[in-house]
Amino acid sequence: MANYAYLRVSTDQQDVDNQRHGILEYANRNSITNIQFVEDTVSGKVKWRERRIGDLLLKTMQPGDTAVFAEISRMARSTLQVLEMLEHASTHNMQIHVVKQNMKFDDSMNARIMATVFGMAAEIEREFISLRTKEALAKRKADGVTLGRPKGRAETVRLDAHAEEIKRYLAKDISKRAIAKLVDCSKSTLYNWLEREGLNKKKPKAAKAPATTP
Repeated sequence: MANYAYLRVSTDQQDVDNQRHGILEYANRNSITNIQFVEDTVSGKVKWRERRIGDLLLKTMQPGDTAVFAEISRMARSTLQVLEMLEHASTHNMQIHVVKQNMKFDDSMNARIMATVFGMAAEIEREFISLRTKEALAKRKADGVTLGRPKGRAETVRLDAHAEEIKRYLAKDISKRAIAKLVDCSKSTLYNWLEREGLNKKKPKAAKAPATTP
């Protein structure tokens, strides 16, 4: 069984040293030995799966392993993200220790109670986010701000810069699939632009020669 400690590093070296010192003291008190430190410089606002803690929990750690954090805020800035991490650790039989809050998440009754509390906190947070969003939208609407995507034709789009180039290709009877590759866009994007510019007209089919009778 391996033991890890996650340090989310800020620009303040003293803060990093404080995290490391606090974790080592906690580890000594709780007989957690041979700790491997994992340092990360990314913001806590980035989703945990996209940070080094994601690699640690999802790829490196095995059932029975332990991860130690200096405090809850070093895990993530969102209760929802913290809950996701604890749920993953629980379902994969990993232990999580949080030094500042003196929390230990394992298969004990206390850990299950704490996980329930976090779940309630996450639900409350979702409700608050929903409420704040509705209030903000209502205020913008009351202020006369049009909500949603603007209606009508966009003034400019990316393919406008290639308008003359595309027209030359069309005049040379180059296929639309080939033109899309030449201007580095998807076929659907090209078709939408052609439709917008009134250039997506299908060529009239050549009239069939009348059948000759012997």
